[in-house]
Amino acid sequence: MNILLTNDDGIMAKGLAELHDSLELGNTVTVIAPDRERSAVGHGITLHEPLRVTRVEFYHDTWGYSVNGTPVDCIKIGVIGKLAKKPDLVISGINPGMNTGVNINYSGTVAAAREAALYGLPSVAVSITGLKPDNYKTAARFTKEFVNKIMPQEIPFGTVFNVNIPDLPERSIKGVKISRQNTQFFPERLEKREDPRGRKYSWYGYEFLQEFDDDRIDEAVLRDQYISVTPMKCDMTDYSLVDELEGWDIQEEWE
Repeated sequence: MNILLTNDDGIMAKGLAELHDSLELGNTVTVIAPDRERSAVGHGITLHEPLRVTRVEFYHDTWGYSVNGTPVDCIKIGVIGKLAKKPDLVISGINPGMNTGVNINYSGTVAAAREAALYGLPSVAVSITGLKPDNYKTAARFTKEFVNKIMPQEIPFGTVFNVNIPDLPERSIKGVKISRQNTQFFPERLEKREDPRGRKYSWYGYEFLQEFDDDRIDEAVLRDQYISVTPMKCDMTDYSLVDELEGWDIQEEWE
């Protein structure tokens, strides 16, 4: 397979190198990733400054391309710019820290995979719990097995697989569960502070939820030490409301 790898943590991130190591045997793997950390940039693209692509050694005599833009920029450069032909598969990750619940909306990792899905490409976003994980190799092994399972299947247009893996040794992971995205909002805080020069500023933070209404949601699955696999769609239409909306007479005065 021709595989395109990216992330939102920068081309020198350990998770990207582990993923490349796991996939390079028997595949053609190209890395195009941001030149620095771009976490929580969502689906942003660069419009008002040049995008520069630099070939760099990112891991043990292994070379890829760094981009001074967002994860989504990296996908665009790979799909319509740098690569001679479209990849067979796009993987974004391995991200340190889970991408679950409402945080999926902010994630650069997931946005890159979503952008690939908009081009009609099979795409997977991969994250591992914890900000300094110890078990990247386990996550990379599962990712390789997962893509080998899904690639022979007929994947619907615009579908993204969001995979989250507990930071545990393989023997401690209880299994894999197909999950759905948690939509419970987490407790937020905005701390007001003052810098050494007396200027006021705010610092955003939040707390992870511990209790959930449904054990099948992504965050509950991870809490229970299972790998979470959530299929997601790029189409954000609320189909349950389309017919009902017709009855609200919104168009009446404009006909």
